[in-house]
Amino acid sequence: MNTTTIIMIALAVILTVAAYFRGGVHLAGLKLGAKTIWDNLLLLLASFAVAGLARVLIPKGLISQWLGAQAGFKGILLGCIAGGIVPGSPYSVFPIIASIYEAGASIGTIVGFITAWSLWSVSRLPLELSIIGPKVTLARVVSTLIFPPIAGLMAHLFFTKI
Repeated sequence: MNTTTIIMIALAVILTVAAYFRGGVHLAGLKLGAKTIWDNLLLLLASFAVAGLARVLIPKGLISQWLGAQAGFKGILLGCIAGGIVPGSPYSVFPIIASIYEAGASIGTIVGFITAWSLWSVSRLPLELSIIGPKVTLARVVSTLIFPPIAGLMAHLFFTKI
């Protein structure tokens, strides 16, 4: 069991006890948690399946060549582009990112991917355009264009040798 799991279990126990002493609302909270699991179970299972299948279908050498440390800035840019176009929630995207990283993608590529996924998400654009409008959407997109490659480069420079 890793540290994060232990911390989350401890937090769940503490919050359950606090909810119990706060009028017995612990069962309602646990039911809401179970509903969240149920609502996301298929997405989680499919995401983990995609991550595992990507690991065995995409040759490790190909990932290292195109997304590894030796790919340099090209790999970071590819990671940024992929991050910007990959749709999904953290539950579906992070298992895939972890799989790509474990298969040989560099830390710079992964940081660029995650940053672009957070800032550029093409799948969010239609909703953003319709609710906020084109002026604000354009301003946000243009003002964030440089950050994913810069974040990827910084991670590459500062954390590649670690």
